[in-house]
Amino acid sequence: MQKGQIRVQTENIFPIIKKFLYSDHEIFLRELVSNAVDASQKLKTLSSIGEAKGELGELRIDVVLDTKEKTLSIIDSGVGMTGEEVDKYINQVAFSGAEEFMEKYKDANIIGHFGLGFYSSFMVSDKVEIFTKSHKEGSGVYWSCDGSPEFELYDVDYSVRGTKIVLHVNEESKEFLEAGRIKGILERFCKFLPVAIYFSEVGVEKEADAEEKSINNTDPIWIKKPSELTKEDYEKFYKELYPYNETPLFWIHLNVDYPFNLTGVLYFPKIKQSYEIQKDKIQLYCNQVFVTDEVKDIVPEFLMLLQGVIDSPDIPLNVSRSYLQGDPNVKKINAHITKKVADKLDEIFRNERTSLEEKWESLGLFVKYGMMTDDKFLEKANKFLVMEDTAGKFHTIEEYKIATEVLQKNKDGKQVILYTTNPVQQDAYVQACTNKGYIVVKMETLVDAAFINTMEMKWENVSFVRVDADIVDNLIDKQESSESVLSKDEETKLKDLFTLPISDLHVTTEVKGLSPQSAPVVATRPEFMRRMKDMGAVGGGMTAFYAQMPDEVTLTVNGNHPIYQTLLKETNTDVQLKQVRNLADLALLSQGLLKGTELTNFINRSVDLMQGESKVVEA
Repeated sequence: MQKGQIRVQTENIFPIIKKFLYSDHEIFLRELVSNAVDASQKLKTLSSIGEAKGELGELRIDVVLDTKEKTLSIIDSGVGMTGEEVDKYINQVAFSGAEEFMEKYKDANIIGHFGLGFYSSFMVSDKVEIFTKSHKEGSGVYWSCDGSPEFELYDVDYSVRGTKIVLHVNEESKEFLEAGRIKGILERFCKFLPVAIYFSEVGVEKEADAEEKSINNTDPIWIKKPSELTKEDYEKFYKELYPYNETPLFWIHLNVDYPFNLTGVLYFPKIKQSYEIQKDKIQLYCNQVFVTDEVKDIVPEFLMLLQGVIDSPDIPLNVSRSYLQGDPNVKKINAHITKKVADKLDEIFRNERTSLEEKWESLGLFVKYGMMTDDKFLEKANKFLVMEDTAGKFHTIEEYKIATEVLQKNKDGKQVILYTTNPVQQDAYVQACTNKGYIVVKMETLVDAAFINTMEMKWENVSFVRVDADIVDNLIDKQESSESVLSKDEETKLKDLFTLPISDLHVTTEVKGLSPQSAPVVATRPEFMRRMKDMGAVGGGMTAFYAQMPDEVTLTVNGNHPIYQTLLKETNTDVQLKQVRNLADLALLSQGLLKGTELTNFINRSVDLMQGESKVVEA
């Protein structure tokens, strides 16, 4: 029997373990199970090269909870350890003191560092015991420690190859004596480890015909070659990751071994509505051990909407495997993922354009977000970005330019892209544009306001104009003027009549000669001010004050509309003013700007006017 002190030049190693290594105590189980997997994998390797004799038998890991004894055991049938190896790997972790210990491991990827991961067990235990027997000749070994620098180490009759670690869970950590808590940790961190893991409780009887089922899937699809997998395999794995999600649009299989190692599968989920967007759905693994779902340094920001897994032993992690750190490989992986996504979208566009268009409602968010934030992605995406027009046809930016070359260039030679943010609400404006032969595209997603502003800066000679930014004759500035059939005096009178006080709006009135078939009054919102208000409402910062300003509206009175021939001759001033206000309100209603008291007044006024007409008819 050997007794001694753990060779650390500090009073106690365990405060360092608790404060420095692991901020999250549940990590201990991941570390111990990962060590058990390492031991099992090492035995397979030694057996394959003839250094381990005898039958391997079933390589499995058992996690056993005993609530009565307040213990949690992790048992493997791997390589095991001799007494010398226990002394080397367990007792000599910190070879010469706390400072060197911290320096040695603070930037290390500890997968494979048995001793360091093992000591995480003391975060939750009053005492830890090891029973182990090496695959080599010799007897079993027992080791124990109560959290002080003192330990016991001696030979025992432990006849089973492998290692059993018994944690005597302390009072502060009794949550880890709950079966649900342990299963939850195993399912989160160990779901795809390559050795079968089984969980059981002492004293809990299983049904006689119940099939023993492992916690984990030992053969996840990302470790296989794409050529070995079917469409069904990818969709089944997606359901395993996200049981309640709809079938994904498509996926990208990552499989790189130079100049860095990276495997994984990234899925494009269906996003029907903007409010359904969820980030942080990509899981990072290191050799099939779950690390984190915060991958913003590895995956480009615009692809955080993707889902799936990435696995790389080349991503540097700190000692707790929980935080990414700056490294050239991370930047390379980031760029590689961006390229793979762009290439995949380009491939679909070239070979299955109809399929891309059918999925554009979801894909458009990824593509537009990427074009705004990543210039390399923008360069490729310019080819496969498509914009749907109000007739349901899709155009790339180049196709749109060709189709609108003649009609939609302004006096400065810029191609004007006419768009609608709400085809139903802005229907009158859309129809006015399409009647002139213009092509109107839909810009309805939450990223479109920012996308429009960004693309005007990044695309040459392109200007975006919303369909309700001006009367249709002036949407594309060609310095053309329209004249009304009214006299100057009549125009002045109309302008005076339509100069109305309207709550919460800053209204400008003008009289122009539009087509007699056009509306009698058109309400438009100047593009620049509307954009600033929209940006202020969602972005805050320097544009926030715009959100507080009243909406700017221009009322364009169509002097050529036949209604004014009658309205100007109306001798009843009260009726005339009501008619004018109703015409203005109808225009505001088309912009969704008639609300509250103003809307109630419009309804009451309309009833009054109709009753007045009925009396005239009766007379």
